[in-house]
Amino acid sequence: MEKFFELQENKTTVKIEVLAGITTFMTMAYILIVNPDILSMTGMDKGAVFTATAVSAIISTLIMGLYAKLPFAQAPGMGLNAFFAITIVQVMGYSWQFALTAVLLEGIIFILLTIFNLREAIVDSIPLNIKRGISVGIGLFIAFMGLEHAGIVLHPEAGTILALGNVTQGTALLGIIGILITGILLARNVKGALLIGIVATTIIGIPMGITPVPESIFSMPPSFSPLFMKFEWSNIFSFDMFIVLFTLLFMDMFDTIGTLVGVATKAKMLDEKGNVPRIKKALMADAIGTTLGACLGTSTVSTFVESASGVAEGGRTGLTAVSTAMMFFVALFFFPLISVIPPVATSPALVLVGLFMMEPIKEIDLTDFTEAIPAFFTIIMMPLSYSISDGIVFGIISYIVLKLGTGKRKEISLTTYIIGFLFILKFLI
Repeated sequence: MEKFFELQENKTTVKIEVLAGITTFMTMAYILIVNPDILSMTGMDKGAVFTATAVSAIISTLIMGLYAKLPFAQAPGMGLNAFFAITIVQVMGYSWQFALTAVLLEGIIFILLTIFNLREAIVDSIPLNIKRGISVGIGLFIAFMGLEHAGIVLHPEAGTILALGNVTQGTALLGIIGILITGILLARNVKGALLIGIVATTIIGIPMGITPVPESIFSMPPSFSPLFMKFEWSNIFSFDMFIVLFTLLFMDMFDTIGTLVGVATKAKMLDEKGNVPRIKKALMADAIGTTLGACLGTSTVSTFVESASGVAEGGRTGLTAVSTAMMFFVALFFFPLISVIPPVATSPALVLVGLFMMEPIKEIDLTDFTEAIPAFFTIIMMPLSYSISDGIVFGIISYIVLKLGTGKRKEISLTTYIIGFLFILKFLI
């Protein structure tokens, strides 16, 4: 492992990498519960979706760890699964088989784009200060997610856009207790502080009536055969399929790019030109994961922003991803135990990882407004629009407009112009 993952060169150890991988899993394990709930709205077998979710996460994350050798985990993505179930099936009226076919085509297109270096060119064309802004924006986005999971921040039906929850009881109180415990552990430089914080919050939630006691611990995973290779090839040349494919491609591409760039920036993994190492292999892992996920019977597989929690624990190599994949394998057989971890238990890790992700803001050039304003839009729009990709959209478009408006068009690459045009097209469609 030392030789294969170059642990010493990356200033890490097997213990650090394994702990980081477990931490990443704990912060994203909710997908094993949420994804089946969402996709079952379409009539898909819930047990089969659970197995397909876990297996697609295992395979795609192993590819990320062993092929790309990067500490990022993958699984069916949030937002993408809602688009699958609600928009394609419930609103547009197509079958879940049609939706799976769209995901398969998306994965194949991504494989081709990656082979011909088009996705890599898109990543490389993002200006350096926007890349730094992506890391900071993801930090705010993750922290916001954590506060929401705990009920510390609420969306009231009327009045203010956001409001403070009841922090004197229930999940909000437990979330605050977890944040304080985890913060103390971090301040005392305790190794595995985020993971310990998740476990401690889960245990404290038992007497508070928030963490349920599992009735059993072990169970065999359901078969995914009801969903395996269930594609529907009619209507694939329709305008609706074009719209579905364009939206899936856009959402997945820029969510994945944003996550890879943002987390790599925080981990100080960018090279001297500001590029993510082995980005082509990482993007290929994402593309293969989506293709295999469709064959197994689940929505688009994406790189998870919660990978930042593992990086915050010191994960720097593919061994972190391999460890996360192994945890997903264990979860296949211990789902009753994993399922009792309440969303609030992962909130402390997400909130504090948000703090860690803020570090690159010190390197953003705030004296040049043609650089500072696009970076600011990138940062602020991610949590406010609840979308990584939309944050990048606002950053890139404002970058192009400001550079053109100040006579600095030579600083804009041709690829950046093309991306900006596609962003505008996305809004028009």
